Parts: sequence; structure tokens; C-alpha cells
Amino acid sequence: MPFVSQIKRQTDYNLYSSTTPIVIDNGASNFRIGWAGENDPRVIFRNIVQRPRHKTTGETVSIVGDHDTTLLKYFDCSRSGPRSAFDSNVVYQFEIMEYILDFGFDRLGANGSEIDHPVLITECILNPVQSRSKMAELLFETYGVPSVAFGVDAAFSYKYNQQNGICDKDGLAICPGFTTTHVIPFIDGEPVYKGCSRTNIGGYHVTDYLKQLLSLKYPHHMARFTWEKVEDLKMEHCYIATDYASEARLFQKGTKEAEEKTRCWQLPWVPPPVEEPPSEEEIARKAAIKERQGQRLREMAEAKRSTRINELENQLRGLEFLLQQLEQVEESEIPYFLKDTGYVSRQEIETALAKATQSLRKVKGEPKGEQAEVEEKTDEKYPLVNIPDNMLTQDQLREKRRQMFLKTTSDGRQRAKQKRVEEDLERERKNQLDEQKRLENPELYLGEMRTKYKELCEKVEQRKRLKTNGNHSNGNGMSGGVGRGERLNAAQRERMRLLTTAAFDRGKGEDNFGAKDEDWQLYKLMSKDNDDDDEGPDEDETELARVSSRLQEIDPTFVPKPEPGPSQSAADMPRSRPLTKEDFQILLGVERFRCPEILFHPNLVGIDQAGLDEMAGVSMRRLSSKDQVLEERLTNSILMTGGSCLYPGLSERLEAGIRMIRPCGSPINVVRALDPVLDAWRGASLYAAAVQFPQQTFSRMDYFEKGEDWLRGYQFQYTL
Repeated sequence: MPFVSQIKRQTDYNLYSSTTPIVIDNGASNFRIGWAGENDPRVIFRNIVQRPRHKTTGETVSIVGDHDTTLLKYFDCSRSGPRSAFDSNVVYQFEIMEYILDFGFDRLGANGSEIDHPVLITECILNPVQSRSKMAELLFETYGVPSVAFGVDAAFSYKYNQQNGICDKDGLAICPGFTTTHVIPFIDGEPVYKGCSRTNIGGYHVTDYLKQLLSLKYPHHMARFTWEKVEDLKMEHCYIATDYASEARLFQKGTKEAEEKTRCWQLPWVPPPVEEPPSEEEIARKAAIKERQGQRLREMAEAKRSTRINELENQLRGLEFLLQQLEQVEESEIPYFLKDTGYVSRQEIETALAKATQSLRKVKGEPKGEQAEVEEKTDEKYPLVNIPDNMLTQDQLREKRRQMFLKTTSDGRQRAKQKRVEEDLERERKNQLDEQKRLENPELYLGEMRTKYKELCEKVEQRKRLKTNGNHSNGNGMSGGVGRGERLNAAQRERMRLLTTAAFDRGKGEDNFGAKDEDWQLYKLMSKDNDDDDEGPDEDETELARVSSRLQEIDPTFVPKPEPGPSQSAADMPRSRPLTKEDFQILLGVERFRCPEILFHPNLVGIDQAGLDEMAGVSMRRLSSKDQVLEERLTNSILMTGGSCLYPGLSERLEAGIRMIRPCGSPINVVRALDPVLDAWRGASLYAAAVQFPQQTFSRMDYFEKGEDWLRGYQFQYTL
């Protein structure tokens, strides 16, 4: 299967003899492979595998390690995420491990599937025999490796730093790794396995914790917090606090020192374009274009108006001519005469003539008094209203009832219009009075308006609650959920009675409701004292709107209460403020030391285990020898190695924690490895280059002859 990678393939594989060992540092985070005796590994990549499908061909490819984002857009990664061969720090997915080894040997320059070089591969402390045997089976049977040796990465790093004079032969190796943290005591240069301790906390948990905190703090930028980016932020900005509680209080108070320790990550942001004011030439050009467009629209409107006037004048002449002919026709022959004209009676023609005359006057823009308009509507639009019923036919009676209904509706609209005009005048009068009061004493006036606004708000809210919950309480002094009948007040119950009576009285015979003027008095009775009518705002709401508008005019700091819609709460209202540069800034404050603090207090992320300083005490207590001198030698040479010991302040914090559990005056010396990340591979490389290295390996013949059970007694000696 093809591989997708950015790592360059080595070309000098055939230049090394078959006796030169291959050194592999198989870490849970990174895979490192190279030749024994060299100072640096040849190939380093992330120890993960992803197998997506190509979007066009459907071919499955293997993406090992760091992938190229420009190539990944051609693949469907939705069904195949990154997978690791490790469970905690133990290899258990050997199908994925085979992809890793295939890729590692291929990048090293191997041409075929056979590897004719001895292999030294690292493993975790006290690795289960099942995992070691599966790894030996994979190397011997799949790759044909002649011999294999297994060693602990932390032990190789300790021996490498011991040779460089960083630590002594007796000491402690504290290795905070990617998924676990180990503490290994060394006596005479050899690890003491019964004194080892481990916790399931490491750099992976620190990164995951930082990712969670940033996602909760900035939910709108969650897509930015990829694993790789959060890993970079962790390694660049996180540190270990000497005193976690005091450091947290420092940020809680928001002191200047806390601001200096806060780091800012600026996300990509493009400022909105600034519109420059148009030049005079541009303004003149736009004005000329607008004038031409307006002239063209005026010409079109004038042409349309002339056409409409001609049509109405022709219609008027036709109707007048038709009325003149009707005067010469006998009454009995009128229906036959109007059969082809589309009209039924003389009244209909007169109504059409009145409408056409009114439309013509409107088009021509002729002024017309309000009283004349009302009289014309009464006389011409409703000609049958004032005619007695005994002088009308059945068709005319039905037409009269229809005209009475229309006339009543029209009169109601006129009254409503007049009422609105009066309300506007009253509002203007109140505004003038308010302005006079404000000019006399502005502060007193502002206080009175604010008090009035508050009272009206409470009154309107109480009214709305009563509409929703009813006018009765549920026995506890609170408005409770009651039935519809219990929520009706006296006015509403009277309305229901009137409706029921009208339905009972009018339910028999012909429905002629509205034929008499007294029938319409029923609506007035039903509308009387209608305080709970849902249609239209009441007086309190109108006054509240006026006071709110007035406060917005005279008080710049006044903010009216939001009025969310039925399906949108006030918290969900859209933001009207434009986005700025500060909205795309990620501030790292307390997260800088809160996340790596889980190395000392794993309970912050729900892991009930010991921290680094406590693990050192546990490891020394597990030793069978209770020699005080030996314990002092161990604490006098404490080596920190592993990728998660790169945080600033870790050695000081660890020294302070161990001093708390040791007797007063005990020598404590905490040092960091020369290179906590690569020292394990470099120590293994020096070890594999030694002449005595073949004595520590077991061959493929031994594996086939003795079986995997022989690996149970396999013991690696680090001192040659």
C-alpha cells in the first residue's frame, strides 16, 4: 500500500554491514530509528497511523506519522481517524505496529521486507510478557531480524547522562512521558524493578486538559484548537508554578504581575475595509445619474397618468351615454337592454359612474373637502341605505344590508383615524409639557422619568403574568396554573354570556343579524371594560413606549429593557457589535500553569493517583533496604527525563515537594537530562555500538528453539 509522508528516504542503507545494529526508540508519542554509534536518529515521526480513502479512486492509503495537509484534502478522513498502537505505554495493536515498522524501515532505506541487521528496541518498564513476545514474533517472523534486544528507554537515558557526568550511579530517574510517568531507582547503575512506580498521567493528559479549557473559554474558536496547535501552545507557554495556590490567587486578583504573565495568541483576522469618503467628482457624477433616473421615472409616471386619465374619461363618456339611452327605454325593457353591457340595474351604472368620477378626480389631483367626501360616499357609494324597505325589491334589500355593513365598517375606520389624530395631538402636548418641566429642573425631571419607567415596567409585566397564569392564586400567594374558566374576569364572563344569548336567540330561522341598528350594540357591550383584550397595546404599554422614547432622547446612558420574541430569548439576540481584533485573540493566563499542575495533582482531571513528588517517596519506601545513606544517595542524584519534563520550574517544584517528605537536612539534587527527548535513543545507540552488545541479544534460532516463554526470564544488563 502506498505511503503518504514528508520524510525523506535515506539512501545509504547498503553501506552498513549486517553486523551494525538498528536502534529503535518506540515511544508512545514519537518513533525514532537510526544506526548504532550515531549521535542522532535518522528518522523521527509521530507514532500514529491513519488509513483514509482517496475521494476519486477509492483507494485506501496509509498515512503514517505527520501528514501533509495539502495532500490530505484529496482523501476522505471522516471514517478513519489517527490510531496508535499503544494502550497507555504498552503496545497492544500489532497490526498498527506493523505499519509503523514498515514505514520506519522503508524511510531508513531498506529495499525489501527482510532486515538483516540486529535490532535494539525500547519498551516501557516492566513490559508485559505478552506484549514483548508479540513484538519478538513480529520482528523475527515478518522481518527476519537475526537478533533482538529489549531495553527500557528511561534506563538508557539515565546511563547516557551518567556517562556525561550529569547524575551518579545511584539515583532516581523520573520520567514523565506521553501517557504515563515512571520513577525508577538505580543502584550501582542498574534499575531496581521492585522499587519502580507508575501513574497514568503524562503529556497527553496535559494537552487534552488545555484543549478542553480553551474550548470552554472560547467556544466560537473550537475549530482552531487542533491537537497539533494545542501541543505547540503547551510546549511554548506552559510552566510549573512554584506554589500553585498563591499563583492562582495572583490571577484571581488580576494584578499587574498576572497581566505580565498572560500570553496572547492572535488568530488570523482581516479588518473590515474602511470606506473612504467619495470625492466631489464622484458625488457630482452620482447626483447626475440620480437626476437622470428621477427624470425618467417622472416621465414614465406622467405618461402612465395621462393614459389613466384618457381611460377614465372614455369610461365616463360611455357611462353617461348609457344613462342617456336608459332614459329613452321603458322600465320593463331595461333588463333586456342591459343584458350585453355587463350591468344589471341603473343603480349599478350610477355607482360605477360615481367611482369613475372619484378616480378621475384623484388622478388629476383635484382638492376635495372631507365633509364633501363623506357626503359623497354616503349618497353615491351607499344609495340604498336611506331608502325604506317597503320601496325595495328582494335583491335591493340584500344589497341594502351589504351596503349597511360596508357603511358601518367605513364609519368605524373614520372614527379610528380621528382617534389616532387626537392621540398624536395629545402625545405632542404631553411632550411639550415634559420639555418645559425638563428645562426647569433637568435632574429632578430625569429622576421622575426613571421612576415612572420602572413603575410602568412592573405594571406591564404584572399584567402579562396575569394573562398567562390567571387572576387567582393557587393557595400559596403565587399565581398558579388554573383552568380557562377560572382565568376569566367579570368583563370576560359578561362577554361570554352575551355571545351565548345571541347564539341562542339567533339560532332559529333565518340569520338576519345586523339588519337592525340595535343588533350592533351587542359588540359595544362585549367590548366594554375589555381590560384583557390581546389585540393592540393598552394605555400602560403606550405610555411605557412614550417614556422609553423620551428617556432615550434625554439620557444617553439609558438602555431600555429587551423585549424578546416568543421564540427568541434575550440571551439569544444577535450581536450588533462588529467583530474586532480582540475577538480573535486567545489569552492564556491561568491555563499556563493549571494544565501541567496535573503532574503533581492528577485529581484535577479525575485520576486518583499520586503526583511526581509523592511517587519518589513511594519508590524509596518500596526498596527492601532501609539504609538512610542509600536514600540520601538516591535523592542526591534525581534525573528528570522525558518530553514532559521540559516545563520551566519543574525541577524547583519537584525539589520542594521531595524536601517536604524527606528528613530535614537531607541532600536533594534534581537535574534535567541533557536532551530529555533524544537521550534515550542516544544512550541505546552507544549501548548497541559496544562490543559486548551481542551478548545481551537473543537470536532468531533461540526464539524458534525455546519459544516465547523464554522471554519471561530475559534480563537486560545496562552495565557492560
